[in-house]
Amino acid sequence: MKTLRILFSSGKVVFGLSVFLFLFIGSITFTALSSKDPTEMVGNLYDSPSKEYPLGTDNFGRDVLVELIHGIKTSVIVGLSAGILATLIGTIIGTIAGFTGKWVDNVLNSLTNLFLVIPSFVILVLLAVSLQKRSLFLVTMVIGITSWPWTARAVRAQASSLKTREHISMAKLNGKGNLNIMFTEVLPYMLSYIFMVFVIQSAGGILNEAGLSMLGLGPENTISLGVMLSWALNFEAVRTGAWWAFFPAVFSIAVITFSLYLVNIGMDEVFNPRLRK
Repeated sequence: MKTLRILFSSGKVVFGLSVFLFLFIGSITFTALSSKDPTEMVGNLYDSPSKEYPLGTDNFGRDVLVELIHGIKTSVIVGLSAGILATLIGTIIGTIAGFTGKWVDNVLNSLTNLFLVIPSFVILVLLAVSLQKRSLFLVTMVIGITSWPWTARAVRAQASSLKTREHISMAKLNGKGNLNIMFTEVLPYMLSYIFMVFVIQSAGGILNEAGLSMLGLGPENTISLGVMLSWALNFEAVRTGAWWAFFPAVFSIAVITFSLYLVNIGMDEVFNPRLRK
């Protein structure tokens, strides 16, 4: 509780989290309670914003506002899910490598470096291209699996520094095994750092989904912010001046990722003594 009080004493954390939760919970609530179908054609190609349709219609004559709300929900779910997967993989590999050391560290560190040498987005694109069907689940898995290396590198450094602490030495003297020590003595000390990593990974997952979708490699048979941008590009919304077809999606991605980065900055200021005023 004390940690939460300290955390929420940061204006950046409170503001960023409030914006993020407002958009995410709002989109979930709307899609659950509203009977409006985002795929229903209600107008013509790129009808301008009006009282009936505040954000106009898209290239298929569908209500952009309804699409936007559904897209926010989908993109955030992809980002959070991919963030959880990437953080989990990176934390496990980084903790084992940093705490165990010796040949285990060499092997896992070499594996991490191998993935870091090749840009993760290139691997992401190659894996997405190889999929015959790109469901929301598979796209999320691909994003998560390709995003873990820098997390592993960062967590490894933290675990390596913690293994020399006195409480770790005492745990070894008490006969605790390495696996037990990692779960009970090392990971609890890194929870705040791991959560910060998760926040960044989630923001990266949202951006990666948007990038894949704009290349035509995003999830099929669903609406996300990236898919909306892909439609706008393919049907020349920019050239025709139909700003309502792409600007709301771009703005939403910017606001969501900025709110998450703001939360991360605020947490860093709270938990990093060197940044405290």
